[in-house]
Formats: sequence, structure tokens, C-alpha cells
Amino acid sequence: MGVGTAVPATSYTQQELLDWFAITDPRVRSVFLNSAIERRGLTLPPLVPDGSRGVETQGELLRKHLSNGLSMGQEAVEACLKAANATLADVRYLCCVTTTGMLTPGFSALLIKELGIDRHCSRLDVVGMGCNAGLNALTAVAGWANAHPGELALMVCIEACSAAYVFDGTMRSSVVNSLFGDGSAAVAVLSPGNPQETAGDRRPLPGGATGPELLRFSSCIIPEAIDAMRYDWDDSHGKYSFYLDPEVPYVVGAHAEISICRLLEGTGLRLSDISQWVVHSGGKKVIDSVRLNLGLTRHDVRHTTGVLRDHGNLSSGSFLFSYERLMADDCVNPGEFGVFMTMGPGSTIEMALVRW
Repeated sequence: MGVGTAVPATSYTQQELLDWFAITDPRVRSVFLNSAIERRGLTLPPLVPDGSRGVETQGELLRKHLSNGLSMGQEAVEACLKAANATLADVRYLCCVTTTGMLTPGFSALLIKELGIDRHCSRLDVVGMGCNAGLNALTAVAGWANAHPGELALMVCIEACSAAYVFDGTMRSSVVNSLFGDGSAAVAVLSPGNPQETAGDRRPLPGGATGPELLRFSSCIIPEAIDAMRYDWDDSHGKYSFYLDPEVPYVVGAHAEISICRLLEGTGLRLSDISQWVVHSGGKKVIDSVRLNLGLTRHDVRHTTGVLRDHGNLSSGSFLFSYERLMADDCVNPGEFGVFMTMGPGSTIEMALVRW
């Protein structure tokens, strides 16, 4: 029905970040400057009297997650509803996705209060699933929408990645710190009615809005790589931190073909029938590995690489930023098939098949 995104007011180039944190290690600088990222929206630690950036406690990071997340989430929801030609009064289901902090009550309850959404709105919080979680949650949202024809459902991905950073100069932390950015993305989903109903029996979409139809989902977990992507407690720093195994891009790429075969099984479609690709902007090596293993062109993933360039890896909402750019292109023809693809901890590849 519609999509909307939001990022922080402050953004930085990779060079600016290296300067701010006075990073001189040539290995770390190389990671930052060869990431295919130009700038990212972030909320950096506050300045201390000597002009350097302070060290935030886990409590301060959680408060940053809450305040930044609420602000970006509200902006993304409002942009999404405007694109869908709908209002807050139309929202009947709200699913919020995040991995960059833990809150109870979660963002769904907080956004309902902040935005004034009806108190009887059904809700769900998906927490800790990582970068693939947008499609995990969209599966649940689509299921709810199908069970409630004519009622609008929203999914909101809220990732304040700068609330999950550890600055210690190690390569482990530096790889993470060079990659992720803050952002939120929302998508509106509605089922007009049962496919067996005649067109005249189905409820029209609000405002005549149109969008692709979600046809099916598939999931592929790679248990042998379960520790390759982690967000866990770091005793040495007294806070949570991300870990990314250097082999992640190759593990994901090697399983991409298995995943797409599963998605298309029984549909009569082949890989060549897919006209549009919306892939998670996981990082340059991840995108290249997926592209190589699926035989995709640079044009196929242009919006994925564009989002990586302008925002970095936005975790669960990245694919919706790419989808928003695809819609703005106005290059999709009716009847075309597309694939949404996300990947993350588990290790997991999630896919959705759509038709315009």
C-alpha cells in the first residue's frame, strides 16, 4: 500500500568518522574507506571537555535506542501512511521490529501512545532477529492482513544502530562500526478480500492506492553458521556488541541459489522471470556474493548499493529503503515479478515473491 522511511538529522562521511575518533590504524582506516559507504546517519557519543567523544554506558545506549527509535519510527509511519493515502485512524495492526536495543513495553505500545493510534489496535514486537527480521515480520503482517480483509496493517523497522556500538579499536568492533547506520522504515499492507470473491465483493484499497501483491515467502537457515552473526554481551566492556564473521558474505552467497529455488518451487517461474530485485544492503561483499551466485547485474541491485552508499547497513529496514527507491523509479510494469531478500543471524536468508 505504501512505504516510508526516516533517518537521523545528523549524518557523517566515513572520513569524518575516522577524524572524529582519531583513528590512525591503517587496517581500520582501510575497512572504513573501502566499504562502498559514503555517509551514514548516526547519533555519536557526546563530546567531552578535551574535545573527544565520550564513552556511553549501556544505560545511555538504551536511552538513545528509545529516543532515536521513537523519533525515527514516528516519522517513518507518518510518511508511510501518506504514501498509502491512509490515516492513523485506519491502522488496525502494528508490528515493530528492532535488534539494536531491548525495551519493555516495546516500540509497538510506545508508538500507539505517541501517535494516538486506537487503543484496540493489535500489535506485535519482533526483537533480536537481526537484519533478516523485516521479512520474518512481514510474513506475520501478511498473515494478519489475510485474516482481516480490508483492515490496514503496518510494519515498522526501527534500528538505532549507533546505540549498539563499542569503540575499542579492535578489528571486530571496527568492522561493525564501519558498516551500520541508523534508520527506520514502515510499510502498509492490506488484503482487499478473499481471492475466491468476485471483484465487486472486495473492499477497495483506501484512496485507490496500488502496490505489489505478496505471493509467498521462504526461509533458509544455515545452522552450521549460527555463530557467524551475533549481538551478545561483552564482559570486557559491560555492554552488548555485534560480531560479524569475515566468512559471512560467502556463506550467504553460497546459499542464495538454494533459497531462490525454494521460493520459486511449484510456481512455474524461473530465475529469469524475476524482473525486480530488492536485496538487503548487508555490505559490499555480501551484495557482490549474492549477485555472483544468482547471476544478477549491477543494475538489478542498483537500489541496494545506493542505500548502502547513502546510509550504510540499516539492519532490518534496509530492504524497505531499497523498495522505496524502486517505487520512486516508476520503472515497474504491471504483471512483473519481484523478489525481496534479506539475510542475517541464524544464519538466515529470507525471501518474498511479489507481483505488480
